[in-house]
Amino acid sequence: MGLLEELEAEGADIEGGLQRLGNKTDFYIRMLRRLPGLMEEKPVTVTLIQEEPARAAENAHAIKGTAGNLSITPLYESYSKIVARLRENDSSAAASALKEILPVQGRILSIIEKYR
Repeated sequence: MGLLEELEAEGADIEGGLQRLGNKTDFYIRMLRRLPGLMEEKPVTVTLIQEEPARAAENAHAIKGTAGNLSITPLYESYSKIVARLRENDSSAAASALKEILPVQGRILSIIEKYR
């Protein structure tokens, strides 16, 4: 099993992501490899959600957009929920949504890192 197959097993819509990027597999993979760096640059943590919700919303929005463009569905859906909850000033619900996605997020990032 390769990178794309492993991500698909985690719920990514690889076909949709490829279509969004003009069916250019090499370009899609290059963009995938940038995701871990983005998540380091734009972290979303429970502490950040509680202490700096505006910054957390901005970071979550960036991750949501990238995950959406790449069709990494689990991340896109969860970060969409996090952004919405933060915009509703519901830090508790945003933190809960983050906690739910962290195991899946960890597996997705590990898969990407494995194929770097």
